[in-house]
Amino acid sequence: MERLDLKYGCNPDQKGAYIYREGGLPLEVLNGHPGYINLLDALNGWQLVADLRKATSLPAAASFKHVSPAGAAVAVPLEEDERRMYFAPSSLSPLAVAYVRARGADRMSSFGDFIALSDTCDASTASVIAKEVSDGIIAPGYESEALDILKRKKKGSYTILRIDPDYAPEPEEIRTVFGVTFSQPHNGFIPTDEDLGNIVTGRKELPESARLDLKVAMLTLKYTQSNSVCYAYHGQVIGVGAGQQSRIHCTRLAGGKADLWQLRRSERVLSLPFREGLSRNDKDNVIEQYLSDDPEIDVLGHWQDYFSSRPEPFTRDEKRTYLATITGVSLASDAFFPFPDNIERARRSGVSYIVEPGGSLRDDLVIRAADEGSMVMVFSPHRLFHH
Repeated sequence: MERLDLKYGCNPDQKGAYIYREGGLPLEVLNGHPGYINLLDALNGWQLVADLRKATSLPAAASFKHVSPAGAAVAVPLEEDERRMYFAPSSLSPLAVAYVRARGADRMSSFGDFIALSDTCDASTASVIAKEVSDGIIAPGYESEALDILKRKKKGSYTILRIDPDYAPEPEEIRTVFGVTFSQPHNGFIPTDEDLGNIVTGRKELPESARLDLKVAMLTLKYTQSNSVCYAYHGQVIGVGAGQQSRIHCTRLAGGKADLWQLRRSERVLSLPFREGLSRNDKDNVIEQYLSDDPEIDVLGHWQDYFSSRPEPFTRDEKRTYLATITGVSLASDAFFPFPDNIERARRSGVSYIVEPGGSLRDDLVIRAADEGSMVMVFSPHRLFHH
Protein backbone atom coordinates (compact mmCIF):
# COMPACT_ATOMS: atom_id res chain seq x y z
CA MET A 1 0.00 0.00 0.00
CA GLU A 2 1.28 3.46 -0.94
CA ARG A 3 0.11 6.41 1.18
CA LEU A 4 0.38 10.16 0.60
CA ASP A 5 -0.10 12.47 3.58
CA LEU A 6 -2.05 15.61 2.73
CA LYS A 7 -1.80 19.18 3.99
CA TYR A 8 -5.15 18.74 5.77
CA GLY A 9 -8.70 17.56 5.05
CA CYS A 10 -11.57 19.69 3.81
CA ASN A 11 -10.76 22.24 6.55
CA PRO A 12 -7.50 23.19 8.29
CA ASP A 13 -8.60 21.68 11.60
CA GLN A 14 -9.08 18.26 9.97
CA LYS A 15 -5.46 17.18 10.39
CA GLY A 16 -4.07 13.80 9.48
CA ALA A 17 -5.72 13.54 6.06
CA TYR A 18 -4.18 11.20 3.52
CA ILE A 19 -4.86 9.14 0.40
CA TYR A 20 -3.71 5.59 -0.25
CA ARG A 21 -4.06 2.76 -2.73
CA GLU A 22 -3.16 -0.89 -2.64
CA GLY A 23 -0.63 -1.50 -5.40
CA GLY A 24 0.61 2.10 -5.50
CA LEU A 25 -0.74 5.56 -6.27
CA PRO A 26 -1.10 6.62 -9.92
CA LEU A 27 0.21 10.13 -9.23
CA GLU A 28 3.43 11.76 -8.07
CA VAL A 29 3.91 15.07 -6.27
CA LEU A 30 6.62 17.02 -8.09
CA ASN A 31 6.22 20.19 -6.04
CA GLY A 32 4.14 21.59 -3.19
CA HIS A 33 1.96 19.91 -0.57
CA PRO A 34 -1.57 19.17 -1.81
CA GLY A 35 -4.66 19.20 0.36
CA TYR A 36 -7.75 17.01 0.35
CA ILE A 37 -9.83 19.27 -1.93
CA ASN A 38 -6.82 19.75 -4.23
CA LEU A 39 -6.72 16.00 -4.82
CA LEU A 40 -10.47 15.76 -5.40
CA ASP A 41 -10.19 18.54 -7.98
CA ALA A 42 -7.08 17.00 -9.53
CA LEU A 43 -8.51 13.50 -9.94
CA ASN A 44 -11.87 14.70 -11.27
CA GLY A 45 -10.17 17.21 -13.55
CA TRP A 46 -7.79 14.61 -14.95
CA GLN A 47 -10.65 12.25 -15.76
CA LEU A 48 -12.48 15.06 -17.57
CA VAL A 49 -9.55 16.10 -19.77
CA ALA A 50 -8.61 12.48 -20.50
CA ASP A 51 -12.21 11.82 -21.58
CA LEU A 52 -12.28 14.97 -23.71
CA ARG A 53 -9.04 13.86 -25.40
CA LYS A 54 -10.57 10.46 -26.20
CA ALA A 55 -13.86 11.90 -27.43
CA THR A 56 -12.45 14.69 -29.61
CA SER A 57 -8.78 13.78 -30.34
CA LEU A 58 -7.90 17.36 -29.32
CA PRO A 59 -5.74 18.59 -26.42
CA ALA A 60 -7.98 19.48 -23.49
CA ALA A 61 -7.84 21.50 -20.29
CA ALA A 62 -10.08 22.03 -17.28
CA SER A 63 -10.26 24.60 -14.50
CA PHE A 64 -11.70 23.04 -11.33
CA LYS A 65 -13.02 24.68 -8.17
CA HIS A 66 -14.54 22.78 -5.24
CA VAL A 67 -14.99 19.55 -7.17
CA SER A 68 -16.84 21.01 -10.16
CA PRO A 69 -15.41 22.48 -13.36
CA ALA A 70 -15.52 26.26 -13.63
CA GLY A 71 -14.44 25.75 -17.23
CA ALA A 72 -13.31 23.09 -19.69
CA ALA A 73 -12.25 23.25 -23.31
CA VAL A 74 -10.50 21.59 -26.21
CA ALA A 75 -7.96 23.24 -28.51
CA VAL A 76 -10.20 25.00 -31.01
CA PRO A 77 -8.18 27.98 -32.36
CA LEU A 78 -9.03 31.33 -30.81
CA GLU A 79 -10.86 33.91 -32.86
CA GLU A 80 -9.54 37.45 -32.54
CA ASP A 81 -12.33 38.67 -30.27
CA GLU A 82 -11.78 35.65 -28.02
CA ARG A 83 -8.05 36.32 -27.84
CA ARG A 84 -8.76 39.91 -26.82
CA MET A 85 -11.36 38.99 -24.20
CA TYR A 86 -8.92 36.50 -22.62
CA PHE A 87 -6.01 38.98 -22.74
CA ALA A 88 -4.11 36.18 -24.50
CA PRO A 89 -0.91 36.48 -26.54
CA SER A 90 -1.16 35.83 -30.27
CA SER A 91 1.20 32.84 -30.28
CA LEU A 92 0.07 29.88 -28.18
CA SER A 93 0.45 26.11 -28.38
CA PRO A 94 -2.76 24.08 -28.85
CA LEU A 95 -2.64 22.98 -25.20
CA ALA A 96 -2.22 26.59 -24.07
CA VAL A 97 -5.24 27.56 -26.18
CA ALA A 98 -7.26 24.84 -24.45
CA TYR A 99 -6.33 26.22 -21.02
CA VAL A 100 -6.93 29.84 -22.03
CA ARG A 101 -10.41 28.78 -23.12
CA ALA A 102 -11.05 26.72 -19.97
CA ARG A 103 -9.92 29.56 -17.69
CA GLY A 104 -11.81 32.09 -19.80
CA ALA A 105 -15.17 30.37 -19.40
CA ASP A 106 -15.72 31.97 -15.99
CA ARG A 107 -12.61 33.81 -14.89
CA MET A 108 -14.17 34.96 -11.63
CA SER A 109 -14.96 31.40 -10.56
CA SER A 110 -11.58 30.11 -11.81
CA PHE A 111 -9.65 32.41 -9.46
CA GLY A 112 -7.55 29.98 -7.40
CA ASP A 113 -8.37 26.97 -9.56
CA PHE A 114 -6.82 23.53 -9.86
CA ILE A 115 -5.76 22.89 -13.47
CA ALA A 116 -5.95 19.63 -15.39
CA LEU A 117 -4.21 19.10 -18.75
CA SER A 118 -4.64 16.15 -21.10
CA ASP A 119 -1.14 16.38 -22.59
CA THR A 120 2.41 17.07 -21.44
CA CYS A 121 2.58 20.65 -20.19
CA ASP A 122 4.73 22.75 -22.50
CA ALA A 123 6.41 26.10 -21.89
CA SER A 124 3.67 27.99 -23.75
CA THR A 125 0.99 26.61 -21.42
CA ALA A 126 3.13 27.07 -18.31
CA SER A 127 3.75 30.73 -19.25
CA VAL A 128 -0.01 31.33 -19.40
CA ILE A 129 -0.55 29.57 -16.07
CA ALA A 130 2.27 31.57 -14.47
CA LYS A 131 0.16 34.75 -14.82
CA GLU A 132 -2.96 33.27 -13.22
CA VAL A 133 -3.92 32.81 -9.57
CA SER A 134 -4.05 29.03 -9.26
CA ASP A 135 -3.56 26.41 -6.53
CA GLY A 136 -2.08 23.60 -8.57
CA ILE A 137 -1.93 21.49 -11.69
CA ILE A 138 -2.14 17.86 -12.78
CA ALA A 139 -0.80 16.60 -16.12
CA PRO A 140 0.74 13.42 -17.55
CA GLY A 141 4.12 15.13 -17.88
CA TYR A 142 6.03 18.40 -18.00
CA GLU A 143 8.70 19.76 -20.30
CA SER A 144 11.75 20.82 -18.26
CA GLU A 145 11.24 24.51 -19.07
CA ALA A 146 7.56 24.30 -18.15
CA LEU A 147 8.39 22.64 -14.83
CA ASP A 148 10.91 25.40 -14.03
CA ILE A 149 8.27 28.05 -14.75
CA LEU A 150 5.61 26.39 -12.62
CA LYS A 151 7.94 25.72 -9.67
CA ARG A 152 8.40 29.48 -9.29
CA LYS A 153 4.69 30.06 -8.65
CA LYS A 154 3.46 30.85 -5.12
CA LYS A 155 7.03 31.41 -3.91
CA GLY A 156 7.92 27.85 -4.80
CA SER A 157 4.93 26.18 -3.09
CA TYR A 158 2.74 25.64 -6.17
CA THR A 159 1.32 22.10 -6.23
CA ILE A 160 2.45 20.14 -9.29
CA LEU A 161 1.18 16.60 -9.81
CA ARG A 162 2.14 14.09 -12.46
CA ILE A 163 -0.47 11.43 -13.28
CA ASP A 164 0.24 8.11 -14.95
CA PRO A 165 -1.64 8.46 -18.28
CA ASP A 166 -1.96 4.67 -18.55
CA TYR A 167 -3.61 4.28 -15.15
CA ALA A 168 -7.09 2.76 -15.20
CA PRO A 169 -9.18 2.56 -12.02
CA GLU A 170 -10.77 -0.59 -10.71
CA PRO A 171 -14.23 -1.19 -12.20
CA GLU A 172 -15.80 -0.81 -8.75
CA GLU A 173 -15.88 2.60 -7.05
CA ILE A 174 -16.00 2.55 -3.25
CA ARG A 175 -16.46 5.41 -0.80
CA THR A 176 -17.30 5.74 2.87
CA VAL A 177 -19.86 8.23 4.19
CA PHE A 178 -20.61 8.45 7.91
CA GLY A 179 -19.05 5.04 8.42
CA VAL A 180 -21.17 3.44 5.71
CA THR A 181 -19.49 2.01 2.61
CA PHE A 182 -21.00 2.68 -0.83
CA SER A 183 -20.13 0.77 -4.01
CA GLN A 184 -21.03 1.32 -7.66
CA PRO A 185 -19.52 0.55 -11.09
CA HIS A 186 -17.18 3.21 -12.50
CA ASN A 187 -18.88 5.49 -15.05
CA GLY A 188 -16.91 4.91 -18.24
CA PHE A 189 -19.22 6.85 -20.58
CA ILE A 190 -17.52 8.63 -23.51
CA PRO A 191 -19.95 10.31 -25.95
CA THR A 192 -19.86 9.37 -29.61
CA ASP A 193 -21.84 10.49 -32.64
CA GLU A 194 -24.18 7.54 -32.04
CA ASP A 195 -25.17 9.08 -28.70
CA LEU A 196 -26.30 12.15 -30.64
CA GLY A 197 -28.39 10.24 -33.16
CA ASN A 198 -31.83 10.34 -31.54
CA ILE A 199 -33.00 13.77 -32.72
CA VAL A 200 -36.58 14.33 -31.53
CA THR A 201 -37.34 17.77 -32.98
CA GLY A 202 -38.50 18.79 -36.41
CA ARG A 203 -35.11 20.32 -37.15
CA LYS A 204 -32.53 17.58 -37.69
CA GLU A 205 -29.37 19.44 -38.80
CA LEU A 206 -26.53 18.88 -36.33
CA PRO A 207 -23.27 20.37 -37.69
CA GLU A 208 -19.87 19.06 -36.63
CA SER A 209 -19.25 22.18 -34.54
CA ALA A 210 -22.41 21.47 -32.53
CA ARG A 211 -21.48 17.80 -32.13
CA LEU A 212 -18.14 18.87 -30.66
CA ASP A 213 -19.78 21.37 -28.32
CA LEU A 214 -22.39 18.86 -27.14
CA LYS A 215 -19.68 16.31 -26.38
CA VAL A 216 -17.70 18.92 -24.42
CA ALA A 217 -20.84 19.86 -22.48
CA MET A 218 -21.84 16.24 -21.74
CA LEU A 219 -18.40 15.29 -20.45
CA THR A 220 -18.25 18.43 -18.35
CA LEU A 221 -21.53 17.40 -16.71
CA LYS A 222 -20.12 13.92 -16.05
CA TYR A 223 -17.75 15.56 -13.52
CA THR A 224 -20.03 18.36 -12.27
CA GLN A 225 -21.93 18.10 -8.99
CA SER A 226 -25.60 17.48 -9.83
CA ASN A 227 -28.11 18.78 -10.68
CA SER A 228 -26.17 20.43 -13.49
CA VAL A 229 -26.59 22.11 -16.86
CA CYS A 230 -23.80 23.23 -19.21
CA TYR A 231 -23.71 25.72 -22.11
CA ALA A 232 -20.89 25.29 -24.67
CA TYR A 233 -19.64 27.20 -27.70
CA HIS A 234 -16.52 26.98 -29.92
CA GLY A 235 -15.25 23.86 -28.18
CA GLN A 236 -15.49 25.22 -24.67
CA VAL A 237 -17.76 25.60 -21.70
CA ILE A 238 -19.27 29.09 -21.41
CA GLY A 239 -21.59 28.50 -18.46
CA VAL A 240 -22.06 25.80 -15.81
CA GLY A 241 -24.91 25.57 -13.33
CA ALA A 242 -23.81 23.07 -10.68
CA GLY A 243 -25.26 21.53 -7.56
CA GLN A 244 -28.74 23.03 -7.73
CA GLN A 245 -31.78 21.18 -6.42
CA SER A 246 -34.01 22.59 -9.18
CA ARG A 247 -33.18 22.15 -12.87
CA ILE A 248 -34.53 25.56 -13.85
CA HIS A 249 -32.14 27.11 -11.34
CA CYS A 250 -29.30 25.22 -13.05
CA THR A 251 -30.42 26.53 -16.43
CA ARG A 252 -30.74 30.10 -15.17
CA LEU A 253 -27.40 30.05 -13.35
CA ALA A 254 -25.53 28.58 -16.31
CA GLY A 255 -27.41 30.85 -18.72
CA GLY A 256 -26.45 33.93 -16.75
CA LYS A 257 -22.79 32.92 -16.94
CA ALA A 258 -23.11 32.17 -20.66
CA ASP A 259 -24.65 35.62 -21.21
CA LEU A 260 -21.75 37.27 -19.39
CA TRP A 261 -19.33 35.33 -21.58
CA GLN A 262 -21.09 36.57 -24.71
CA LEU A 263 -21.18 40.16 -23.46
CA ARG A 264 -17.44 40.03 -22.77
CA ARG A 265 -17.00 39.39 -26.51
CA SER A 266 -18.85 42.59 -27.42
CA GLU A 267 -16.84 45.48 -28.82
CA ARG A 268 -18.23 47.66 -26.01
CA VAL A 269 -16.32 45.55 -23.48
CA LEU A 270 -13.31 44.76 -25.67
CA SER A 271 -12.75 48.50 -26.14
CA LEU A 272 -12.94 49.51 -22.47
CA PRO A 273 -10.16 52.08 -21.88
CA PHE A 274 -8.45 50.39 -18.94
CA ARG A 275 -5.94 52.46 -17.03
CA GLU A 276 -2.36 51.43 -17.74
CA GLY A 277 -0.96 49.06 -15.15
CA LEU A 278 -4.29 47.50 -14.16
CA SER A 279 -3.79 43.77 -13.55
CA ARG A 280 -5.69 41.08 -15.40
CA ASN A 281 -7.50 40.07 -12.23
CA ASP A 282 -8.54 43.68 -11.63
CA LYS A 283 -9.78 43.91 -15.22
CA ASP A 284 -11.86 40.76 -14.73
CA ASN A 285 -13.45 42.24 -11.61
CA VAL A 286 -14.11 45.57 -13.28
CA ILE A 287 -15.71 43.89 -16.32
CA GLU A 288 -17.95 41.87 -14.02
CA GLN A 289 -19.05 45.05 -12.27
CA TYR A 290 -19.43 46.96 -15.54
CA LEU A 291 -21.79 44.27 -16.85
CA SER A 292 -23.76 43.93 -13.60
CA ASP A 293 -27.39 45.00 -13.50
CA ASP A 294 -27.20 45.44 -9.73
CA PRO A 295 -28.09 49.09 -9.01
CA GLU A 296 -25.83 48.98 -5.94
CA ILE A 297 -22.77 48.44 -8.15
CA ASP A 298 -21.59 51.66 -9.81
CA VAL A 299 -18.12 51.08 -11.22
CA LEU A 300 -18.56 54.10 -13.52
CA GLY A 301 -19.00 56.30 -10.47
CA HIS A 302 -15.33 55.62 -9.72
CA TRP A 303 -14.14 55.32 -13.29
CA GLN A 304 -10.89 57.19 -12.60
CA ASP A 305 -9.69 54.21 -10.53
CA TYR A 306 -9.94 51.84 -13.49
CA PHE A 307 -10.17 53.72 -16.80
CA SER A 308 -8.19 56.38 -18.63
CA SER A 309 -11.49 57.95 -19.76
CA ARG A 310 -15.10 57.45 -18.71
CA PRO A 311 -16.73 54.61 -20.73
CA GLU A 312 -20.29 54.74 -21.91
CA PRO A 313 -22.64 52.61 -19.77
CA PHE A 314 -23.85 49.33 -21.23
CA THR A 315 -27.56 49.61 -20.54
CA ARG A 316 -29.82 46.65 -19.84
CA ASP A 317 -31.72 47.24 -23.10
CA GLU A 318 -28.45 47.40 -25.07
CA LYS A 319 -27.29 44.13 -23.54
CA ARG A 320 -30.59 42.46 -24.35
CA THR A 321 -30.36 43.67 -27.95
CA TYR A 322 -26.82 42.33 -28.23
CA LEU A 323 -27.68 38.95 -26.72
CA ALA A 324 -30.69 38.63 -29.06
CA THR A 325 -28.21 38.31 -31.96
CA ILE A 326 -26.50 35.23 -30.48
CA THR A 327 -27.20 31.80 -31.97
CA GLY A 328 -25.40 28.48 -32.28
CA VAL A 329 -24.89 27.78 -28.57
CA SER A 330 -25.13 24.16 -27.36
CA LEU A 331 -26.72 23.02 -24.10
CA ALA A 332 -26.51 19.75 -22.19
CA SER A 333 -28.42 18.65 -19.10
CA ASP A 334 -27.36 15.79 -16.83
CA ALA A 335 -31.01 14.64 -16.51
CA PHE A 336 -34.29 15.34 -18.28
CA PHE A 337 -35.90 18.76 -18.41
CA PRO A 338 -39.17 18.42 -16.44
CA PHE A 339 -40.78 21.60 -17.81
CA PRO A 340 -40.46 23.69 -20.99
CA ASP A 341 -39.40 26.77 -18.98
CA ASN A 342 -35.81 25.48 -19.21
CA ILE A 343 -35.99 25.55 -23.01
CA GLU A 344 -37.48 29.04 -23.03
CA ARG A 345 -34.67 30.28 -20.76
CA ALA A 346 -32.04 28.58 -22.90
CA ARG A 347 -33.41 30.23 -26.04
CA ARG A 348 -32.69 33.66 -24.51
CA SER A 349 -29.01 32.70 -24.38
CA GLY A 350 -28.78 31.78 -28.06
CA VAL A 351 -29.11 28.02 -27.65
CA SER A 352 -29.67 26.21 -30.94
CA TYR A 353 -28.70 22.64 -29.95
CA ILE A 354 -29.72 20.64 -26.88
CA VAL A 355 -28.90 17.19 -25.55
CA GLU A 356 -30.71 15.67 -22.57
CA PRO A 357 -31.74 12.14 -21.56
CA GLY A 358 -35.50 12.57 -21.93
CA GLY A 359 -37.92 10.56 -19.84
CA SER A 360 -40.05 13.35 -18.40
CA LEU A 361 -43.84 13.04 -18.28
CA ARG A 362 -43.81 16.36 -20.16
CA ASP A 363 -41.32 15.41 -22.88
CA ASP A 364 -43.91 16.39 -25.49
CA LEU A 365 -44.15 19.92 -24.08
CA VAL A 366 -40.37 20.21 -23.87
CA ILE A 367 -39.96 19.07 -27.48
CA ARG A 368 -42.70 21.49 -28.58
CA ALA A 369 -40.85 24.37 -26.89
CA ALA A 370 -37.66 23.37 -28.72
CA ASP A 371 -39.55 23.26 -32.02
CA GLU A 372 -41.04 26.69 -31.36
CA GLY A 373 -37.50 27.97 -30.77
CA SER A 374 -36.22 26.34 -34.00
CA MET A 375 -33.81 24.24 -31.93
CA VAL A 376 -32.36 20.80 -32.56
CA MET A 377 -32.94 18.52 -29.56
CA VAL A 378 -31.25 15.16 -29.00
CA PHE A 379 -32.38 12.58 -26.47
CA SER A 380 -29.24 10.84 -25.20
CA PRO A 381 -29.48 7.39 -23.60
CA HIS A 382 -27.21 8.51 -20.73
CA ARG A 383 -28.03 10.29 -17.49
CA LEU A 384 -24.93 11.99 -16.05
CA PHE A 385 -25.50 12.52 -12.33
CA HIS A 386 -22.30 13.03 -10.32
CA HIS A 387 -22.02 13.25 -6.53
